[in-house]
Amino acid sequence: MQQDSGSGGPSTSNVPTGHLHRRRGSNESPPEAIETNGSYLLVNDRKKYKSMLIRLYSSVWMIGGFVFIIYLGHLYIWAMVVVIQIFMAKELFNLLRRAHEERRLPGFRLLNWHFFFTAMLFVYGRILNQRLANTVTSDKFLYQLVSRFIKYHMVTCYFLYIAGFMWFILTLKKKMYKYQFSQYAWTHMILIVVFTQSSFTVANIFEGIFWFLLPGSLIIINDIAAYFFGFFFGRTPLIKLSPKKTWEGFIGASVTTIISAFVLANFYGRYQWLTCPRKDLSTGWLHCDPGPLFKPEYCSLPEWVPQWFPWKEFPILPVQWHALWLGLFASIIAPFGGFFASGFKRAFKIKDFGDSIPGHGGITDRMDCQMVMAVFAYIYHQSFVAPQSISIEMLMDQILMNLTFEEQLDLYMKLGQMIQGRQFGEAYLND
Repeated sequence: MQQDSGSGGPSTSNVPTGHLHRRRGSNESPPEAIETNGSYLLVNDRKKYKSMLIRLYSSVWMIGGFVFIIYLGHLYIWAMVVVIQIFMAKELFNLLRRAHEERRLPGFRLLNWHFFFTAMLFVYGRILNQRLANTVTSDKFLYQLVSRFIKYHMVTCYFLYIAGFMWFILTLKKKMYKYQFSQYAWTHMILIVVFTQSSFTVANIFEGIFWFLLPGSLIIINDIAAYFFGFFFGRTPLIKLSPKKTWEGFIGASVTTIISAFVLANFYGRYQWLTCPRKDLSTGWLHCDPGPLFKPEYCSLPEWVPQWFPWKEFPILPVQWHALWLGLFASIIAPFGGFFASGFKRAFKIKDFGDSIPGHGGITDRMDCQMVMAVFAYIYHQSFVAPQSISIEMLMDQILMNLTFEEQLDLYMKLGQMIQGRQFGEAYLND
């Protein structure tokens, strides 16, 4: 967790990197020289306790709100992801915004948001179309309406995008071409970064809150542990892009995260609300067979354990072994998302992407590692956890989504005839 706070004195060794460019022109050292002398380490920060209290206060209400939304369920978590995406897009849109040029281009911001909501409709329509159909199966009119939406979803999104493309072409102005085309490219990069990765987050939510909550929790734990280990023990700089990151913080956070992954998986895995997948868009309680991954297996303690020890065996959920891989990724690979964001901010000479969260910066500053983790969690789940064969539920979903009512009825009649013929043949052979 990066918090570049200075001492407020005249020395440049404690000036935050995000503000160095404002004081250039004097005899101050370049950022690289300042970063490598170790003065940016948290143990040397004169205001570190004030900074820690601000971050702690923000973290408490963020975690409290997060837990409450998890309690509310899948749809509310999805709504939270959408709100986060909107804030991230706003912060990134504003990064290269130039007020002078924008005054000469009325409606240009609106065009960016047109592309944003078109991408939202496309991504979530693809992910949630079957769950939407399952929600309205009891109402014939709504079901037919949803079926038509699903059928023409892609062409609708395509023409919405083409409308935005034509809008952009028609608003091109002389002497503004370079700015407009750079903003057009920037908008599409934002859509790729925000939607490509966060779409995996939504897919994880509906596969079971467990697969969203555990990876997200591990990133939070890793972030907090790295901050506190660096706060009290950090002496050895880790990477120049984040001068307050230390090897002590990195190693301490890695061990903490892996242990937490094993423990949290056992805790989360005992609640059906977290482990059951959501097949529709309702908000009711979930009941399902948790499957073998979430059924405890008892492991006996080794023989060298003293006889007076009260527990001879202890329960382990098989999913805990999968959680170790998630913890390993969250502690070693996911932090590079934060390093990438740090390098990106340095390229634009800013301290944070925004100031939405006191002590933490903007929403984007807190989501850099989460996005990397969400993609890995989805890929890992689909590769090593989700059943690879076609199940009856998957087949039924395809029938309901792709066949009309008449086609479904015809299929039902033909299946009935086939089953009756097979039963007659088996009875004839048995006689």
